[in-house]
Amino acid sequence: MMRRRKTSLVALKEISEINMTPLMDLTFILLITFIITFPLIEQGIPVNLPKGSAAELNNPDAINITIDEEGVLYLDDLAVSRDDLIGEMQRTGDLSPNTTIYVRADERIDYGRVAAVMKILQNANITRMALVTQADQ
Repeated sequence: MMRRRKTSLVALKEISEINMTPLMDLTFILLITFIITFPLIEQGIPVNLPKGSAAELNNPDAINITIDEEGVLYLDDLAVSRDDLIGEMQRTGDLSPNTTIYVRADERIDYGRVAAVMKILQNANITRMALVTQADQ
């Protein structure tokens, strides 16, 4: 004959509850991580953009060209030479001329450097480009 073991309701209740503290800790750590890293992902190369007013730019597939205070060119987040930029923009213009290019330039650099980058884009048959500015406050 089999004997049934009696289980108490208290023992079953303790087993069925999930400890939420580790989950809350993990959520908090992930939240802090995203708060710290999001501005770094958004901006890329730090430059002092000129102030102006324009429409909001929301194209996640756009390519960023940045010219920093020393005049160094960056394609997205990688430093490139002028010749490398020309080659890359020619490839982009040949493969997908409707790609949007955002040009971000430090407000203290010579206007001729920005014009030279715009000329590179024009020669590559890229028709969708925008100059990025900082919003007026």
